[in-house]
Amino acid sequence: MRVEEIHAEMVSSVWKVLVAPGAEVGAGDTLVILESMKMEIPVLTERAGVVQELHVVEGEVLQEGDLIATVADA
Repeated sequence: MRVEEIHAEMVSSVWKVLVAPGAEVGAGDTLVILESMKMEIPVLTERAGVVQELHVVEGEVLQEGDLIATVADA
């Protein structure tokens, strides 16, 4: 089973969480929306699968490289 780790690419805050652990997602689906400098930044998964873990909550401040979620093959 392959697992994709999704990390924050910049310092930002979690504006909205769109999925929960156990949710099936398709390649290119938005998992969370981050906010940085008044811009909304969608965080996408690169492959289809199931959200294994979600490591963020709305309002949390992330640093570059922080783990957001893991997605495993379905």
